[in-house]
Amino acid sequence: MRDLMPVFVSIIVVMGLVLLLSSKFKLSSRYERKPRELNTWNAQDHGIDPTDIENK
Repeated sequence: MRDLMPVFVSIIVVMGLVLLLSSKFKLSSRYERKPRELNTWNAQDHGIDPTDIENK
């Protein structure tokens, strides 16, 4: 059991560093982009019917 203690401690330290760095950089939100303007292709994603916009 004493032989495995350094392994467990190093795993905990590495996991802590990974969580700290991932919260600092937030890589997932970097690649999530919202369109600047709504067009007929992405209007339906927001619940807007593009045929209503063309008729107005």
